[in-house]
Amino acid sequence: MPAENAAAPGGAPVTLYVLHALGASARSFDRIAERLDGRVRVEGIDLPGFGSLAAAGDSSIEPTVAHVVDHLARHARGRWMLGGHSMGGKIAALVASGVLRGDAPLVGLAGMVLMAPSPPRPEPMDEERRERMLSWVADGPLSEQDAEEFLAQNTAEPLDPAAHAEALADLQRTSPDAWRAWLETGSRVDASAEVGTLNLPVLVLAGTDDDDLGAAAQPGLLASVYPRARFAALDDTGHLIPLERPTEAAESIARFVADEVLLGPVVPAEWAALIAGDRVDARVRGILNRRAVPDDRGYAPAVLDVAQLTLLREIADLVVPQDDAAIDLAARVDAQLAREEGDGWRNADLPPDPEAYRAGLDTLAGTWPTDPADREAVLRQAIEGTTDAEGPLDAALLKVWLEDARNDLLRQWLAHPASMARIGYDGFATGGSPIRGFVELRLGRREDWEPAGVGGTVATGDAA
Repeated sequence: MPAENAAAPGGAPVTLYVLHALGASARSFDRIAERLDGRVRVEGIDLPGFGSLAAAGDSSIEPTVAHVVDHLARHARGRWMLGGHSMGGKIAALVASGVLRGDAPLVGLAGMVLMAPSPPRPEPMDEERRERMLSWVADGPLSEQDAEEFLAQNTAEPLDPAAHAEALADLQRTSPDAWRAWLETGSRVDASAEVGTLNLPVLVLAGTDDDDLGAAAQPGLLASVYPRARFAALDDTGHLIPLERPTEAAESIARFVADEVLLGPVVPAEWAALIAGDRVDARVRGILNRRAVPDDRGYAPAVLDVAQLTLLREIADLVVPQDDAAIDLAARVDAQLAREEGDGWRNADLPPDPEAYRAGLDTLAGTWPTDPADREAVLRQAIEGTTDAEGPLDAALLKVWLEDARNDLLRQWLAHPASMARIGYDGFATGGSPIRGFVELRLGRREDWEPAGVGGTVATGDAA
């Protein structure tokens, strides 16, 4: 059976948890949520010092990240995304990096949606404007006049009356301490080293009329952080995208999710809980989380050429048949070759792995059928060493190379945590502090912490 394809609460296939901008709140995403209803579930999270948490305590970056991680640990299930608007973009980057490292007890992150995000490095901001914004809270919360000025500076066109009133209310209830903490410290923090490179699907929305964090600036700020980012410019739009352009933002998000996020299998709930738990070391959790990231539909091969990668994908379909929630095993093998990783062994008669793959695929290409129905017979002949294909490898060496290639493809499938769940392998859950192992080592016995379906059921104390 395929791995469970868990849906978000409310029937949507994925939930987007999104962090708001300076002076805003979770409700700033309500209009986007309404327009995505049934396609993507959107849940805003109030950050300390803002919205419903305006009276909360420490609003500096580290406690704010911890607050978001705690919220996600309690609510995020199945396949989910993380988003951030402006200030929330930097917080989202730090949370995502913790997930992909395994430091956060979370599983299921499948992509990110960023709106005019503050980058991990210090945010570009005119210092005169920074000082003026700080002056607004010198004697307490923002006044209505100062809040109006902020909205005028950050929108390309007037907001509709309801959105305008909500934005004013959020600005005026913002904690002055939180406002100062971001402008004086948070926006200036350089978190580039901690965030590193986040290799997952990312949508970046930015307005053409946003001075510092707009469409023209974002590729330069984020391309090295998010190598898979899709940048989308919103015309006649300032900085307050969720309020200015909810319809356009929602449609961009829906397309992005369909194209790049809803790919590959989802780790079943019990197994996700096990991976997120204290039996799994952070490093192991991070490896499994990175393996579960959806494949890049536009993957550009690093070792093979496009024709060779296409052929390897067709071989993979025969060697490891998959359902609709398929893993791009061939792309993962190409990436493995680019990293110069392997299983530590190769036949001495074959050249190094990258050369062997190119030679083997070029040889097989000479007799490879265009009709998918005929491919299994041709592959079987090559596996058995009876092919009449001519190329860089003779029949004997092609047979030897295919042993390695089949092993690599199967290893890539088995390495995915959803595949581990499918075959019932939970040997990764023997870490933590103190280290825990297995107690029941008899056939058919399942330990209390193991997911249902592992081992057999025992009613009388004898192995089933």
